[in-house]
Amino acid sequence: MEAVAKLNNYPTSPRKMRLLVDLIRGMEVEKALAVLEHNPKHPAVPLRKLVLSAINNWKQKNESGDETALIVKTVMVDGARVIKRMRPAPQGRGYRVRKRSNHVTVIVDTNAVHVKPVAKAKVEEAIAEVVEEKATTKKTTTKKAVAPKKAKTATKK
Repeated sequence: MEAVAKLNNYPTSPRKMRLLVDLIRGMEVEKALAVLEHNPKHPAVPLRKLVLSAINNWKQKNESGDETALIVKTVMVDGARVIKRMRPAPQGRGYRVRKRSNHVTVIVDTNAVHVKPVAKAKVEEAIAEVVEEKATTKKTTTKKAVAPKKAKTATKK
């Protein structure tokens, strides 16, 4: 059973946060925490706390579960409020400064994937059918033999 943790209105741009999030997406939780602990980027600290919070949420839902099998299933970074300021510019103008922030959502789940296992025989049958189809299409298409072109001889006078 999955658990969710959210961080709202963190004052860094979503683009900077996505750089970190892309590193940990799909990782085992312990590896993700190690990566975030040793990353020099400033959003690594709150993101690490968020992953720890998601782990604790998962523990509360699954009291008898094993947390070593947890993976970071989904991480989303969305844009949040933007604070707009004006900065003085030459010749009486003003440049707009946009101070961005973001929302981060982390979902952790166990490593077990609920997918029906496909029998090995069925996979081999499907491969054999594809190979057979390709062989029959090659036999039906015939190529015409093309005579080689004669080389032009250059004569100089």
